[in-house]
Amino acid sequence: MDIMLKRRSIRKYTDEDISDDKIEKIIDAGLLAPSSRNRKPCEFIVIKNKDMLEKLSHAKAAGSKMLANANTAIAVFADSNKADTWVEDASIALTYMDLMAVNLGIGTCWTQMHLRFSKDDVDSEEFVRNLLSIEDKYRIVGILSLGIPSENKNPHDLNKLDKDKVKYIL
Repeated sequence: MDIMLKRRSIRKYTDEDISDDKIEKIIDAGLLAPSSRNRKPCEFIVIKNKDMLEKLSHAKAAGSKMLANANTAIAVFADSNKADTWVEDASIALTYMDLMAVNLGIGTCWTQMHLRFSKDDVDSEEFVRNLLSIEDKYRIVGILSLGIPSENKNPHDLNKLDKDKVKYIL
């Protein structure tokens, strides 16, 4: 619960590098994520190249700028021929990696690519697919930016949860 309370979207990072060991743990979390019928359609590209991060920051009209200043980003994509649940499977993998990163003290922000467009009205998935040379059969749900936080956000507060959204059938 502590990790879920701490998880906040962090868009400002220091210049400090993230260790390869921590990146590996984050990737392992994504690989451990459950998928429908255990088909495991998700694959990952770890991006550390600053020029590529800058280019990826233009994949959306809004909401992807933090990629330019990230230390690392992980593109999550899934083989849509392998599973029709690629959106759900990739979303779960992204969430697992997000929570692992928070556990390791790394700031993250998930930028959605699916159903989004660049400022030039290019489909964001296509934009990323072209930049990263990803085959057409792969769908891109999002990219997780990673960095050592240079901003502090208060954790969520359990007392502020809207419990009226929960119904019980007894």
